[in-house]
Amino acid sequence: MENKEQSKGEMKQNKEVKKKMYIKKFYNETWERRYGFSVDESTLTLLWSVTVSIFAIGGLVGAIIVTPIVKFFGRKCTLLLNNVFAVTAAILMSLSQLAGSFEMLILGRIIMGVDAGISLSALPMYLSEISPKEIRGSLGQVTAIFICVGVFMGQVLGLPEIFGTESRWPFLFGVIVVPALVQVVILPFLPESPRYLLLEKHNTSKAEKAFQTFLGKDDVSQEVEEVLAESRVQRNTKLVSVLQLLRTRAVRWQVITVVVTMGCYQLCGLNAIWYYTNNIFSEAGINSETIPYVTLSTGAVETLAAVSSGLVIERLGRRPLLIGGFGLMIVFFAVLTVSLTLQNNVSWLPYLSIFCILAIIASFCIGPGGIPFVLTGEFFQQSQRPAAFMVAGTVNWLSNFAVGLLFPFIQSGLQNYCFLVFAAICFAGATYLFFVLPETKNKTLSEISHAFAKRNKVSLEMQEMNHYPEERKSSAEQESNFTSSVDNGEAKQAIV
Repeated sequence: MENKEQSKGEMKQNKEVKKKMYIKKFYNETWERRYGFSVDESTLTLLWSVTVSIFAIGGLVGAIIVTPIVKFFGRKCTLLLNNVFAVTAAILMSLSQLAGSFEMLILGRIIMGVDAGISLSALPMYLSEISPKEIRGSLGQVTAIFICVGVFMGQVLGLPEIFGTESRWPFLFGVIVVPALVQVVILPFLPESPRYLLLEKHNTSKAEKAFQTFLGKDDVSQEVEEVLAESRVQRNTKLVSVLQLLRTRAVRWQVITVVVTMGCYQLCGLNAIWYYTNNIFSEAGINSETIPYVTLSTGAVETLAAVSSGLVIERLGRRPLLIGGFGLMIVFFAVLTVSLTLQNNVSWLPYLSIFCILAIIASFCIGPGGIPFVLTGEFFQQSQRPAAFMVAGTVNWLSNFAVGLLFPFIQSGLQNYCFLVFAAICFAGATYLFFVLPETKNKTLSEISHAFAKRNKVSLEMQEMNHYPEERKSSAEQESNFTSSVDNGEAKQAIV
């Protein structure tokens, strides 16, 4: 009984410090109503961690199933049907409090993750295939920027004046229905991807009409011929499986580098910042009434940093931005640790903690936030690229899940020193990239292969044999494949 009362006292104190965590309170009230006693702190932490991290498992499922779905239904229809997941998730999560079931909220998070996993592949794929190749890269970057805008809008809607109160937080999940309904209304009036219609459905007339709609001109014979020429090149290339890719010695270090960069992309600690920003600001001594507005600044900084990175990536290169981004994160994680440790002794240190959090987000977005996906598209032949993105996506979502699940326990065990774990991961990633990663800016696939050939301990000729095990191609055909791979950089945008 004494332990029970002590547990209740600890939870009451914890809620006072984190009184904006209405979902945790909902979990505890539901548990107490069912079983007659409050949930212990470790179980509550586990439930919250599962709720946060289960989204990544849904995302992994969505990323795995999107390939057969877009092949069977097409790009536009996949996006249209995907709204079923979004609406279902919104209903489950928004009604969970009314139904007194936190299981509905967790299930909704899984389904919402599936929706995200599908849309974050199908939408960029659709946009890249309907746009002229001259603006595919720019359009892909705009997509990433608007994802940041979406995060920012979510933060705005979470303000106390809107849905950020104990009585209105379920409505925040219900808002998901709005963009889903917008898609349901607009998408039926848009044509299907002309590339999909031409190459997979072999419907030339519909493909021509789609090109005419998107390009705004009547004569699209040149665009149709370019797609057909690209198709003729690709027919000579046999797609490799994930297992074949992992066994190919000629791309061994490319695969390792993709695994390292994608692992560090998630494990570097940014998700911990996003998932637990309110807790971090609260522990930094920020007034609870101010926290929602301070958190709002993180979305604005992320958007500005993403735009800045898109403007300078072709000028500075991938390597400096990626290594420099990790390096800056190490510095600011260290300063944040010192600030959190000494904040009770110096009155202005909580504001330094806020600055460090914003700086960590900006450092991530200028390099580690997008470049790993770019490198995955640049490292591999077109025949290897689908398998490479499957490896990258698997590492991405599993690492995301691990951070969401484990960070509360790391934070509980290490307290103010928890961010040193992420600083160590950033240091390991930056060190690896410094010694292994070549600069890929303005380089062809052939030149990138040359850069890795020595480390893979194979000649370029051996790499070409590994790429084309069935037949040796002429140098003209190989150059055509390299050009096709570079021109079709939209494949990497489908993951971002």
